[in-house]
Amino acid sequence: MSLQTPFQAQGFALLLLLALAVRAPGQPATNKVFAARAETEFHQAQNRFATHPGEAAAAWQFGRASFDWAEFATNETRRAEVAQAGIAACRQLLARDPKSAPGHYYLAMDCGQLAKAEAPSMAAYRLVKEIEREFKAAVELDEAFDFAGPPRCLGLLYRDAPGWPVSIGSRHKAREFLERAAALAPDFPENQLNLAESQVRWHQPAEAEKALKKLDAIWPAAQTNFVGEAWEQNWDEWMARRAAVKAEFQKNFKHAP
Repeated sequence: MSLQTPFQAQGFALLLLLALAVRAPGQPATNKVFAARAETEFHQAQNRFATHPGEAAAAWQFGRASFDWAEFATNETRRAEVAQAGIAACRQLLARDPKSAPGHYYLAMDCGQLAKAEAPSMAAYRLVKEIEREFKAAVELDEAFDFAGPPRCLGLLYRDAPGWPVSIGSRHKAREFLERAAALAPDFPENQLNLAESQVRWHQPAEAEKALKKLDAIWPAAQTNFVGEAWEQNWDEWMARRAAVKAEFQKNFKHAP
């Protein structure tokens, strides 16, 4: 049996970056409505940042919009260009305010898009460590930001990356941070979904059942709390993932949650 080179393994690891979206789409390449909205928001945020480059919110909101629009890139050159614009804005913010949790958070997100665009390469391989470092910084500064986004994303990073010595993957760390996100923002569907999906993957039926029941419990209120155009893309993904994880749970453990 031949061993994977670090680059080959990293190509697999970078697939995890699809899971790091603040508003991750179900089918980003085909949903023209969501793509058009992301493009519009990108250009609006770009204009705000150009007009007010010294405003912290303008910088990190441009970083967020860059990540979202990069998800719909039709080629890796364009993905890299959009990601680099967000990276530059976040770096500019952090140069002024190293303790900006949103700056670190969206820098990590945009670095993820850049790594995805550049994989497989040494540059992409190195970016994984930078992504980890920036998410860690965001956790330390404001772990509750974006419905516990920093621990949520750090948990996904540890969950989906290959383990040592190839990369930074760690089930122990993944569980720690995914559980932390669910504890910090228990009523946010993404956090319960991540936990349930992970526990099914790790063959932990009792824990997965508990997370799925929690998801069922929060679902009605979430449908009234997270409403409007800004949340439509989330619901497109969440509903598909909820159905999929329930089906996988039933398939693997022989009974419905």
